[in-house]
Amino acid sequence: MLTIGLTGGIGSGKSTVAHILGEFGAPILDADKVAHSTYAPGAPAYAAVVAAFGDDIVAPDRTIDRKKLGAVVFGNPERLNKLTSIVWPATFESIRRNVAELRASGAKLPIVVEAAILIEANWQPLFGEIWLVRALREQVVARIESQRGLKPAETEARIRAQLSDEERAKHASLIIENNGSLEELRALLKTVWAEALKRND
Repeated sequence: MLTIGLTGGIGSGKSTVAHILGEFGAPILDADKVAHSTYAPGAPAYAAVVAAFGDDIVAPDRTIDRKKLGAVVFGNPERLNKLTSIVWPATFESIRRNVAELRASGAKLPIVVEAAILIEANWQPLFGEIWLVRALREQVVARIESQRGLKPAETEARIRAQLSDEERAKHASLIIENNGSLEELRALLKTVWAEALKRND
């Protein structure tokens, strides 16, 4: 049975795609949420993250304060690499386990995992197919400004800091162009999903 990795850059609309696929019946996993769960108290990455970045990032309830953690690693490639070297492998294992549990509980439809950093984290082995959502630069900038209130220069910096769509496309089984209306996207996904169901043996 098919497991689909859904990726794309900031403002591409991948979360909207995941939502629509969920409406079609796909079980959806959000890799961000899975990643956060790996460093909850008692979870696989918790002790390693605290050991790497100190007790200052630990809140009174013993959870890791993500804002404090973010402040420690932001703008520091060495610290960020340290964090991802702990969290990404733990997330890989957690996604694999979650997919297996969904299958064991009877999920027959393609499972979709939304993961912005799928390629960077080398999670490709988890998926039978990788779907890339992309949009024209002007579309992306307009969406981010309206949704997040960022200035164009801030948006450009975010786009430059991430993997390019050209690089993502090298790993993609399917590219979803998201430059039109929500209705157009839904119609496209209806076709794409119907085709995926045929491949879901």
